[in-house]
Amino acid sequence: METKELEYGTYTIRLRDRGQITIPQTVRENLAAHSGDLLTLVQIGDAYFLTKKELQIPKLAKEFSTIMAEEGVTLADLLEGLEEERKAIYRERYGERMASAG
Repeated sequence: METKELEYGTYTIRLRDRGQITIPQTVRENLAAHSGDLLTLVQIGDAYFLTKKELQIPKLAKEFSTIMAEEGVTLADLLEGLEEERKAIYRERYGERMASAG
């Protein structure tokens, strides 16, 4: 297994009014970060790490679509029987009397 040498750098930044900082251009380029992107600041002990926040919904949707395609399942297949499944869950949680009333 090949080990990649870690890159490191130290950057001085100034904390401005209202807690704002300017992220150096080199760091923005390394993060592939652009104006409006979400970033995550992670604290581990006294150290802080800045990382790009990857939005999970588009990623999960793509993975879900891939699995559906591999399994030959369509959206119509997933929706089929959904109402009955909801009723069954409702009965399980709230009892038979509540399910017949709703």
